[in-house]
Order: sequence, then structure tokens, then C-alpha cells
Amino acid sequence: MAENFLDKIIAVKKKEVEEARVRLPKERIVKMLESVSVDGSIEGHSNTKRNFTAAINIPGRISLIAEIKKASPSKGVIREDFDPVAIAKQYQAAGAAALSVLTDEQFFKGRTSFTGKVKDAVKIPILRKDFIIDEYQIYHSALIEADCILLIAEILDEKTIENFLLTAAMLNIEVLIESNTPDALKKAVASGAKLIGINNRDLNSFEVDIKTTEKLIKNIPQDRVIISESGIRNNQGIKYLKSLGVDAVLIGEIFMRAPDIGAKVKEVMNL
Repeated sequence: MAENFLDKIIAVKKKEVEEARVRLPKERIVKMLESVSVDGSIEGHSNTKRNFTAAINIPGRISLIAEIKKASPSKGVIREDFDPVAIAKQYQAAGAAALSVLTDEQFFKGRTSFTGKVKDAVKIPILRKDFIIDEYQIYHSALIEADCILLIAEILDEKTIENFLLTAAMLNIEVLIESNTPDALKKAVASGAKLIGINNRDLNSFEVDIKTTEKLIKNIPQDRVIISESGIRNNQGIKYLKSLGVDAVLIGEIFMRAPDIGAKVKEVMNL
């Protein structure tokens, strides 16, 4: 994996956003959101907001945000037999508190259409996981029914994070801000965001170290909800993270590689 992965993906995202603006201008999205019918539907979907924070912040337990991911830049295709709706149902049945849905197409083989389809199939909240660099993507996240979005502190400055949080709040979307370094974590914490993620994967080198959570967690105030992401492969890892004070974990690859997703969830989470 090239060292300049983030630079490459940001360049691609900028192009994607410009193309999307032509296909579907923000003004059109705003009108579509304003025309939501009385029963809360957009284009046949149920757009009822689900509380992501409440779903994963359960005192005394560590909650699972289960990820729906077909591929990754470092591993290629992870799951050939990929049906996001069927996977979502298995995750929910196995006890997942929320779902993370990859919507990036070029690098993770996701689709923005996955969020609405998955949301229609389950009752738990949905995190849109993508590389959000422009306000347009937040408006589009509302349109595709995301309950929460991911912001990556490494690729955004303080002012942009502040503006994105305001936009998300206006659109009734929760925000999870993730970090992999002390400097990025400072930005995330200073923003006031309730949901703070620690990504154990360095997005430049793609190296994974679960102890990143241990190194960074002491710098997060007690009033935040802490999510550890990446590199969690077994129940030993879950117990270790729980001992550190982590509230939830985001896990994808180990489940996506399992023949029986539900059984693997129960094994890892000890449900």
C-alpha cells in the first residue's frame, strides 16, 4: 500500500463530489429533503431517524458496530458472496447494536444505495462510512438515510470539522469523528463531538496496532462515547478494549471473511 493513500483518495473524492454536484445539485437535495412526506418516506424508503449514540452507549457493556464491507484497498475483495441486506439481517440477529456501511465505490466497492436498502431491512442505526471532505456529502448522507456519518480528523482542519458538525446537526445526523494520532485526536476532542473513534489502522501505511487505542484513550474526556476501530479479531481483543474503557467497537473484516457471520459475531463478542 502506497504511503500517499490518503492523498490519492482525497483527490478521487474531490472529483466524485464535483461530478455528483452536476448530476444532483445540492439545491435539489434540499428540496427532496424538504418534501419528505408526512409518514417520513423518501422515494419509498422509511427515513425515520434512529439514535446512533443511544444504541451503542450501554453502561456496563461493550457494543458492536458491525461493518458491511466488500473490499478494502489493502486486502482487495474480502467477501465475494456479498449481499448487504442479507449481511445486515445476520448482524442484527446476532446482536449488533448498529451497522457501518461502506459507501465508497472505487476503493471499497461500496454503493451509496446500500444505506437505504440496509435501513429498510433492519431496525438498528446506520453509520455511513466514507471519506467525507465536502458539505455536499453530508446533505447526500441525509438523502440516503444515514443516521450517523464518519469524519476523519486527519484529513480535515478544525474549522471544517466545526462547519461539518453544524451542518450535520441541522440535518439531524450524528457524527463519529475518528483519529489515529494524538494531533488528530486533539482536533476531534476540541470539536465537542460526542462520538470519538480511535482507528487502530494508520490510513497512510495501513499498518494496524490495537494498542493505538490504549495510547490515545487517556486523552479523551469521560463524557464522550469511545469507539475502537480496526484490528479487533477475537474476544481477547474485546476484553482488552473493555478494560481500557472503550464503549463500542467497529469490526468488519473478520466477520466478512466468516462463512457464518452470525456465529462469528457471537464468538468474538461472546454473546
